[in-house]
Amino acid sequence: MYLTSEKKAEIFAKHGNAATNTGSAESQIALFTFRIQHLTEHLKKNHKDFATERALTMLVGKRRRLLDYLKAKDIERYRAIIKELGIRK
Repeated sequence: MYLTSEKKAEIFAKHGNAATNTGSAESQIALFTFRIQHLTEHLKKNHKDFATERALTMLVGKRRRLLDYLKAKDIERYRAIIKELGIRK
C-alpha cells in the first residue's frame, strides 16, 4: 500500500505541528496533496481508469474547499501551506 501509517504520521508531524494533530487544515491539505500526487502518477500509466479519475477529481475538490476555508480564516497560514506544498492557485 502506498500510504502506510508511518507515512501518514510523518505527514502529520511535518504539517500539523505534531504527529497527533491530524485534524488541522494544513495536515489534511498535505495528506490530500500526497494522495493526489499518487493518483496522478497512476493515471499517467492507466489513462482509461475512469473510477480513479473521478476519485482524483473529488479529492482535488475537497482540497480546494479546505484551502478556501483556510484562506478565509487565516491568509498567512494559507500562503505558507501553498508555498510549502507547491500548490498553484
